[in-house]
Amino acid sequence: MDKLRNYDISFSGLKTGKHEFRLEIDKGFFQLFDTEQEFTNPRITADVLLDKHSTFLEFDIKIKGTVELVCDITTENFDHPVENDIRVLVKFGEEYDDSEEDVITIPANDHAFNISQLIYESVVLSIPMKKVSPEVSDEDLAILDKFSPKEEEEHKSDPRWDALKNLKNKN
Repeated sequence: MDKLRNYDISFSGLKTGKHEFRLEIDKGFFQLFDTEQEFTNPRITADVLLDKHSTFLEFDIKIKGTVELVCDITTENFDHPVENDIRVLVKFGEEYDDSEEDVITIPANDHAFNISQLIYESVVLSIPMKKVSPEVSDEDLAILDKFSPKEEEEHKSDPRWDALKNLKNKN
């Protein structure tokens, strides 16, 4: 039995037109992917609008909620908002193909489309590289910046490479 089956949007049997679905995304959803997460306690809602046409499907997935992150500076937990809008066109073909950015091809005999990977990627990509709590004061950031290593303003040139640089400049 497929562990992500709960995130299938079944479109066979639906009439042409717009249909709405709502999915609650929590810790259990992310555990299905067997990967380590940089966040905890996800409280996310995915509102799915399916516009079914006779030859293709349009999905508009709005993701909104919060995840808990650990601040890189204070190591305190804080809530980080997650909000994203995914628009995808699903067309029918010979086999599954997601090589195009906003178009996914699924086999013509499929009766449902699984949106779990789209939701997962959307949430994971919305996590910032630098996790700084909104509670960190400007004063703390200034102190941190003062003691952070600085890049050298002027790079000393190595005479062994100067001859090669001259070759580059001649071309």
